[in-house]
Amino acid sequence: MAENTYAQDCSFLNQHTEVLELIGEGEARVAVAPQFQGRVMTSTLEGGAESFGWINRRFISAARTDPVFNNYGGEDRFWLGPEAGQFGLWFARGQPFDMAHWKTPAGFSAGAFSVASKGKTSVAMEREFEVANYSGTTFRCGLKRVISLIPRDRAAKSLGVALDGQIRMVGFESANTLTNVGANDWTRAGGLVSIWILGMFKPLPRGWVIVPFRPGSEKTFGPRATTDYFGPIPADRCRVADDHLLLTCDGKRRGKIGVSPARARDVLGSFDASSSILTVVQFNLPADAARRPWVNSLWKIQDAPFAGDVVNSYNDGEEKPGAGQLGPFYELETSSPAAELAKGQKITHVHRTFHFAGPREAIGQLAKAILGVDPTITG
Repeated sequence: MAENTYAQDCSFLNQHTEVLELIGEGEARVAVAPQFQGRVMTSTLEGGAESFGWINRRFISAARTDPVFNNYGGEDRFWLGPEAGQFGLWFARGQPFDMAHWKTPAGFSAGAFSVASKGKTSVAMEREFEVANYSGTTFRCGLKRVISLIPRDRAAKSLGVALDGQIRMVGFESANTLTNVGANDWTRAGGLVSIWILGMFKPLPRGWVIVPFRPGSEKTFGPRATTDYFGPIPADRCRVADDHLLLTCDGKRRGKIGVSPARARDVLGSFDASSSILTVVQFNLPADAARRPWVNSLWKIQDAPFAGDVVNSYNDGEEKPGAGQLGPFYELETSSPAAELAKGQKITHVHRTFHFAGPREAIGQLAKAILGVDPTITG
């Protein structure tokens, strides 16, 4: 069960920041916080119902700025990748790749995004900022971020499914356009960046992240998934099948998975067995994804810095016993191809989030149609 309703979460947020609320069909609602770097903080099926985003009340209540990571929470936040490696943005040159030296670039971790326009069902925000990577390359970035509610008919069309009349939903998307506003072209020689959208959700004691991927031999398509970002994940917490994986998302043990462009599909999601809530994330995966460069965020100097993953999921936990943790929460993440942009060029990454509720059998059928797995019968 949720600790707080959506109305309670919005009441709390309004005590600390400006909240722009988008209201859609059937009282579906989405809360956006421009001052928290344009995050979608949370959403709901209706105002008094469950709140889906993880909100870091302790950090927000402290009303302070953290030079390492302003961890407000939120179910759609904008970052750039890669995180680590020779072109990583989180580590200064020569530093080890560990949590003690991990630091989020201020350009997208601190300060407000400017509101360019606001309507009942959408809000547009803008920001210019600068980031530098481990190798010393500087990127001058212009960002336009548009958050929009997704109506029911568009959701069904986008996901290629029929929505049973018993199923309730809330859906929204962030359309993130990144422009090279600097004086130099962005090239592979100095490293590239990618748009990286991360959704933070409340941990599920009885739940799984579901990541479908293309089946086929590893000789042809490479590994089915990367499961050792932060060390091996125990088999009972990460199950890898021929065409999908299941990852425990209880916020109790640190682990991260990723799927490559040769394997990735344009959807992933999670299922809460306690409430029969299905969450689905969809994004604009290019048809030629396998032939494009994707930044690599592995925490080491890399042999293949442009052979990274397209989709990721992170389950929070301690780096080592007694170290404390960021949450607890779990994340569903998608990335754009590496932004190999000449001066003035731009790239757009669209990340959609849906939450569905209804009879267990109908939710199971919907998950099967979208993700290829019926989690209601998956143990």
